[in-house]
Formats: sequence, structure tokens, C-alpha cells
Amino acid sequence: MSDQEKPTPPVTEELKEKRLVGVKFRHAGKTYFFEAGRNEYCYGDMVIVETESGLSLARIITPVCLIPLTQCPKNLRQVLRKATRGDLERAEKNREREGRAFEFCQSRIHEHKLDMKLVRVEYLHDGSRAIFYYTAAQRVDFRELVKDLAHDLHTRIEMRQIGVRDESKLIGGLGSCGRVLCCASFLTEFASVSVKMVKDQNLAMNPAKVSGLCGRLMCCLAFEHCIYQELIGQMPRKGSSVETPEGKGRVVDLNPLSYSVTVALEEGIKNFKTDQVKEITPPPESDIPDELKKLEE
Repeated sequence: MSDQEKPTPPVTEELKEKRLVGVKFRHAGKTYFFEAGRNEYCYGDMVIVETESGLSLARIITPVCLIPLTQCPKNLRQVLRKATRGDLERAEKNREREGRAFEFCQSRIHEHKLDMKLVRVEYLHDGSRAIFYYTAAQRVDFRELVKDLAHDLHTRIEMRQIGVRDESKLIGGLGSCGRVLCCASFLTEFASVSVKMVKDQNLAMNPAKVSGLCGRLMCCLAFEHCIYQELIGQMPRKGSSVETPEGKGRVVDLNPLSYSVTVALEEGIKNFKTDQVKEITPPPESDIPDELKKLEE
């Protein structure tokens, strides 16, 4: 039998699937999947994983799962081992190093008069690299700053620019509701938020009322927007002329949750259920204040 005629060996079950486990590097961060190998891990276990940048400490947040090869992410890396007491002590020392590095970098930023704001410093677990997160309105020439950092800290330096929403996620804080910021407590990704969500939910078009600590529209505006869209789609539009059981009028307010509309009639303001009114003339177009448009950027 020739080589071309030899039958292909069957694919074993072991090759059809891989044992994956999900980990997070920080609270409210994204979930990344790594190959678990033959080891067993439990929720909450601290482990050492191999990343593109180097070794990192992570927390297990999913059980070990068998995933078909066709569904596995590309370029999978492996969980190396469970974290030891030595690893946890090293992590504590890295937190101390990060504090000192932050203060040193802050002083050098002022010395070089750089127009940037330092947000956070992170060391890789093995200390081979320090990552400096910062925000800046324009491009910053920090070559001299990096030289100073490398000379003093004796490690590789990475400057990573982030947006204002990422800044709030890293720093944390309390929102206007009195609770910890959504982005810092449970949101793993930022959803797109628009001024239309403010209008659909009949909120005040006041930047101070609808913006978060980051200065952008609050993420929570997107949480219930689909419900409001569904309800508003069945109601006459605000500002439109409508026919009511008591005559013609103009819609001055909507209450999607009670499924009612407020109509201005000749004899005064009255409330009607949505199925009691019929739109006869569309509302005039209204301009969005420039202050609110900036919050979308």
C-alpha cells in the first residue's frame, strides 16, 4: 500500500477537546481563557499564567471546561501552576513597588512639565516590566521620562495611554446613585451610550445630571434602554399633535412605564392611556445641546 493509500489515523477524543479555564487579572476586568492542562482548579484559586508580556497573577473565575478544538480561541496560553505563598508575597511587594514608582513618575512628570495625567502603575508578576497608565489630551513626548524611569526602577518601562472611561474604571469611586461605579464593580466592557438614550428615557437634558465621574454619559443609561425603546415605539412622540377622547391636543410628556401620555388641551393638561390617543401630526425636530453632544465623544 502506498503512502497516499494509507488510511488517516483516527482523531482521539483527547485531541478533539481542550480543558480551558477562565481567569481575571483584576476585579471587573475581562475574562480570559487559558489551557488548564491536566491540573484541577477551583473558583477563586490564584494561579500563575503566561501572557504575551510575561508571567502574571490571576484568579480563577470559571470551572474547568472541555471545549471542542473548533471553538477554542487561537494562540491559547497555559496556566502554569497554582500560586504559592511566595507568589502572593511577591504580589504584595509589587504593590509596594507600584506605589513608589507612581510617586517617582509623578515627580518626573512635573519636572519635565509634561501635559499628562498618571493614573496607575502595574508591575508584571516577575517584575520584568512596569506599565504606566496615563491620560492626555494630545500626543506626549515622554522619551526623557522613560529614561528616568528605567534608570531608577531598573526594569522595562511601558507607557500606555487610556481614555477617561478607562481611568474611572481603574481608579473607581461612587456614582450619583451612591453605589460603586458600574465600570469598577461589574462591567467588563464599555457599551456605546448616546444622547438618544437620554431623550428616550425622558431624562433632563442637563450634562450634570446624566454624566458620570469620567465626564461622559453614564453607562447605566444603556441598561434599560431596550425596554424604553419598545414602549416608546408604541406611543405618540413628544411634541406631536394627537386626537384624544376630549379633542385635539399636543403631547407634552411621556411616561413609558405607566404607558400614559400627558396632553395639553385647550382646557388644560390631562393624562391619557396610550391606546386612547392617536398621533395626527409629527413633532418638530429639536436640536441637541452641544454640551450633551460632547459627552458622547
